[in-house]
Formats: sequence, C-alpha cells, structure tokens
Amino acid sequence: MKIVERIEALRSFLKQKNIKAFIVPSTDPHMSEYVAPHWEARQWISGFTGSAGTVVVTENEAGLWTDSRYFLQAAEQLQGTGIDLYKEKLAETPSIADFLKARLSTGDAVGIDAQVFSLASAKSLKEEFASKGIELQDVGDPFRYIWENRPPIPQNPVFVLPLKYAGESCQEKIERIRQQMKADNIDVVLLTALDEIAWTLNLRGNDVHCNPVFVSFLVIGLSKIELYIDAQKLSPETKSYLEESQVKANDYQCFYDSLEINTKTKKVLADPAYLNYAIYQGISPHCELIERKTYVSFMKSIRNQTEIENLRHAMVKDGVAMVKFLKWIDTEADIYHETEMSIDRKLHALRAAQADYIGESFDTIAGYGPHAAIIHYEATPETDAALAPKGFLLLDSGAQYLDGTTDITRTIPLGPLTQEEKEDYTLILKGHIDLAKAVFPERTRGSQLDILARLPIWERRMNYLHGTGHGVGAFLNVHEGPQSIRMEENPVVFQAGMTVTDEPGLYKAGSHGIRTENVLLTIPAGEGMFGNYLKFETVTLCPIDKRPILKEMLTKEEIEWLNQYHLRVYDLLAPHLDFEERYWLAKATSAL
Repeated sequence: MKIVERIEALRSFLKQKNIKAFIVPSTDPHMSEYVAPHWEARQWISGFTGSAGTVVVTENEAGLWTDSRYFLQAAEQLQGTGIDLYKEKLAETPSIADFLKARLSTGDAVGIDAQVFSLASAKSLKEEFASKGIELQDVGDPFRYIWENRPPIPQNPVFVLPLKYAGESCQEKIERIRQQMKADNIDVVLLTALDEIAWTLNLRGNDVHCNPVFVSFLVIGLSKIELYIDAQKLSPETKSYLEESQVKANDYQCFYDSLEINTKTKKVLADPAYLNYAIYQGISPHCELIERKTYVSFMKSIRNQTEIENLRHAMVKDGVAMVKFLKWIDTEADIYHETEMSIDRKLHALRAAQADYIGESFDTIAGYGPHAAIIHYEATPETDAALAPKGFLLLDSGAQYLDGTTDITRTIPLGPLTQEEKEDYTLILKGHIDLAKAVFPERTRGSQLDILARLPIWERRMNYLHGTGHGVGAFLNVHEGPQSIRMEENPVVFQAGMTVTDEPGLYKAGSHGIRTENVLLTIPAGEGMFGNYLKFETVTLCPIDKRPILKEMLTKEEIEWLNQYHLRVYDLLAPHLDFEERYWLAKATSAL
C-alpha cells in the first residue's frame, strides 16, 4: 500500500463516520516520545520516520507538522506523498487549529483516537474549535481497520532492577509518594508515563525500542497499588516480587473499565501531559482531578547516591568504547571504504563489548557532510553516504547499561576543513564550555541558562531551534524531564542530583552540521550571597577533538576548562585501555 493509498483509505473511513478531518499524533496511550511499532500510525500513514510530528488529513489535503530537528528529513520523506510540510515555530506556519478552522465549517467534526491523544492537546483544540462551532470527536482507532499486518501490542517480559542499581527499594519509593499524597490530601495517583511506572516499581522491560520500559498503567492509592499489565509479561519471579511489594497485577485491557471505581469521590492526581483523553473521559465525574506533574516526575529526576555512582561507572565504560572508536577511525579505518552505516556498526560492537551493556539508548545519528545538517538524520541503505578524508562527521549516539544511560555527540574532522567549518566548530565549543562551567543560584530555571550556550552564535546572527539540554534517565529513557535547558520557559528549577545534556549545535543545509554534547550532573557549589549555589559536573568522558579549534577564538577560561576536562578524561579512562589506546588518548587530551 503506497502512502497515497493509505491516506485514501483513511479518508474512506472518515467519510463513513461523517468526519471532515482526522489528526494523527506520534504518541501511544501513554504519551511516550518513542512508541512501540503498534502505535506508529503517524509513520505508517505518512512515511515520515522522525520521532516527533503530527499528521492532519482532510477531505482534500494532508499536512505534517514537525519541529526544526526534522525539517530537512521530512521534506525528503514526504516527496510524492501529497502531504505538505508545515514547519513548527516559524511565523508563516499556521497552527493545526488555525489550519482546520480555515478549511472547515460550523457543525463539522474533527476526529481523533482519544486513547492516543493527550488531554492537554484535546482541551486546547476543543477551546480553539469552539469559536467556530467545530466539534472534536473521538472516533476510536481507524487503523484497526485500514492498517494491514499491523504489529501487535508488545508482550516482552518484565524484569526486576536490583537494588544495587536502583539505590532505593520499590517499597521505599511508594512510601515517599504516599507521604506526599497525605500532605496534599490526595487519594489516588494515576501513573501513565511508562518511565515513571518503571522507576517507581524498579522494573524494566523491552516494549519500546531503545527505552527499557513496558506497556502498563499504575494506580497508587493510600492503601492499595494496582498495576495494569498483560499477564504474560510477568515471570513467576516478577509476580512474586510484585506480591512482596504489595502491588496487585491486573490485565492491561481492564484499566479503562476500572477508572470509574478507582476514582469515584476521590481526589486524583495525574499529569495532563501524559494523560490520554480517553482516560480523562473515563474518570468518575464525582472525583476532583488535580492536573499537574506527578510526584514521581520530580523524584525520578533527582539521582540518589547509588544512581550517581552507577552513572559515573557507565560513563567510564561508554568513554572506553568511544575512545576505541575514535582511535580506530583516526588511525586504522580505511575511510574510503567506510560509510555512515558501517561506522554505526563498528561503534555498536565496541559498546556491546562493555559490561552490563543492554542496547543503544537511541538510534545512532551518523551524518557525514551535508547529512550532518539534518539534525535527527538516520542513515538508511538508500541514503548511506560514503565517507571521504575531508569535512565533518557528526556522531550522536548513546547506550543503555544496567548502571546508566548515556548520550554523547562528537563532531569529527575526517580531513581538511574550511575556515567556516573551523569557526562554526569553535563557536559551538565556546557555547558548550560556557554552559558546562556555569555557577548559578538555587531555583534557577533552564531558560535562564540557555543563553550561555547560544550567545557565541547569536553574536554571529546564527541560531539552532532545538533545545540545548534534556534530562537523561537512570537506565531509563534517554530524554527525561521535567528539567530542561531551552529558550522556551519551563518553570522547573534545577536541583542537585539532576542530569541534563549540554548540546548546542549549528546546521547549514547542504554543507555541514556541528554539535558537541556531554551529560552534566547538577551538584552543590556552596553558599553565597542570598543563598546556596549550584554548578555542573561533566560526567561524560570522551575527548573533544582539538584539530578544528581556532584557539584565538577561545578565552583563557575556556581553554583552561577544556584542558582540565581532558586531564580528567585521560586519568579516568587510561587504566582501562591498552598501550596504543593510551598513547592515542594522551595526544587527544594534551593541552591546547
């Protein structure tokens, strides 16, 4: 079935329901960033493979809305599909609501599948549509009927994460949650975000590619806890663990039917960002729903001491794999016979050799030359570019280890560079360093720190439209909130124990792309004027290539930071390397 045929099949379904348009988000019933294949309806209907985007299909038009990470990729993948690209956050781009209001009439209905549509999005659209008398209607899942050979809901086994990795038992976490519930007079907490459920129960799974989570819902009351999950996911050992933790396991499909009973005449806390609209509609009208981030969201974001030490261990292993790879590509690889996909396989093999390796934390982005300007580029057999001894290779990758999750980007020179490439590389390095060495008062928000990474390129009238930093899970999702560093306001303040990435970038279509990324850990910086201060510890351990740097563009403080960072990288990684690897690393980390 070609894309145009899939769109026509959806239109036929809508016509039968007398629906004038349908919105296809990228989510699952848990509002996950990355979803199991069963819920990849947006990708199936459009052919666009990026992780973020929304498709809208009307009687005569179809459009994809996505963010700047995917502008170039979407433009390529949508060719010949009849789907127009709408670039989010650009002045000329209409919102989905404005697009539909301009095309529909009073009394028309827009269809959604409420189980994969967030409460926040549904409320916003209903409010927008009300001014024109357009109805937002739940028509269920049309892909049940039009998607042939649709992958089933995953049934992979769940396993217990030992205390030596979690650092806090399931019972202790639940007791902390209940203390907060009592303080706020909350009767029930609905957990619908998969990583929050996994963290709370100290369980992990393999239902979502690269994310060690499992499809489920969790209801926490003051006297009972109920996990809604397919029974075949649970081994006898896992069932016993849940019983010991006083968690009752119910069938996943029974969750919606249980909502009325579980929420009737109660005060219920749920995060509207992860609450699908079908759950909202199923909650008892007699309950008081408190819509805000859950306690787990904040608890999970602050690492305990065990998790911090495990993260440092994981970073050593990941750094060893990265150094072996960088040495190989620098001194051993026959560049003329390597491609984006072949180097991905090489790095994967080096990581897989490390202890406690589980898998990648996301699909590797290996973009050579112009492909590096496609922010979330993923090579395919059709696009797999051959390398050459010139220009930049951008390599964004990460791993899942039992003791931690990693995320790192290095921009690697394969040969001669232009003056523009060197200047751009140095500007991004300046921003990266300036953020990494920040010292700031408690209660500082990410939007207040964002300018540190952007100012060097802003001064040249350049910018990037993605965020500067995201949290990273503890053997969980590589993108974790609620903390972030980005231009947009986020009210969450930084606290000691929070992780965040530091990844400014610069992308010039048809030419090159540059990004330098490390993971930072927020740590105390001592007492100062008007209170306590925080700073960042860079926990990623891998040399930053010095060859493209224009030293005269760096300040004395920036040079000192880089040299000190490289000393630490060498000291921590060298004991795990052979003589030739240590020799290469010594040169790579020598003073600038």
